[in-house]
Amino acid sequence: MARSADRSAQGEALSRAVWSVLAEQGLERLTVRAVAAAAGCTTGLVMHRFPNRQALLLHARRLLHETTRARVESLESSAAGPRAALRAILRQGMALDEQTRQEAIVWMGFLAAAVTDDDLIEEHRRNNRAWRARIERLVAAAAPEWTPERVATVALALITMTEGVAAYAAADPGAFPAAAQEAMLDAALTAHDLAPDPHRLASPSTCPELP
Repeated sequence: MARSADRSAQGEALSRAVWSVLAEQGLERLTVRAVAAAAGCTTGLVMHRFPNRQALLLHARRLLHETTRARVESLESSAAGPRAALRAILRQGMALDEQTRQEAIVWMGFLAAAVTDDDLIEEHRRNNRAWRARIERLVAAAAPEWTPERVATVALALITMTEGVAAYAAADPGAFPAAAQEAMLDAALTAHDLAPDPHRLASPSTCPELP
């Protein structure tokens, strides 16, 4: 039992180390040696679980997927309705604080590596398709009178807008503060007639000005 607990603790420590190296030091410095240093363990222990950088990247991407999946499921279950759920779930994917900024950096690092790696790009596509299906489902619930074609188009527009904003904000948070990101999200939802009631009724003058 103690040995199992030790393995679990080691696994969690290695997961945190993989995440911190990729988020704080970047893709080029994600190595077995760097992860071992961050975890305070030997390179042999890291290689026992992650034999190469591809394995490190896959683990970081899967950890990101599980983290965001748990968060969005919680947000959806507690939302007042489909429009509120759509906004909350799109919002959590933006780089609004240090945690979501790191998540955006990990996502971009994985994508950069995946472009030339068949296994990594397949993981990326699988997770992105699951995300697209979730947003399409939420858009369809928020606008049940829409055709499937319109639902798919608007869902893609919202995904690309929020992920693009997250990428820019992760690289330059001073130019894209949280309030400005939320204003962009609300403007996009309003333009597509998908804003929750409080945002639909709000005056445009209440939105913070973009820098």
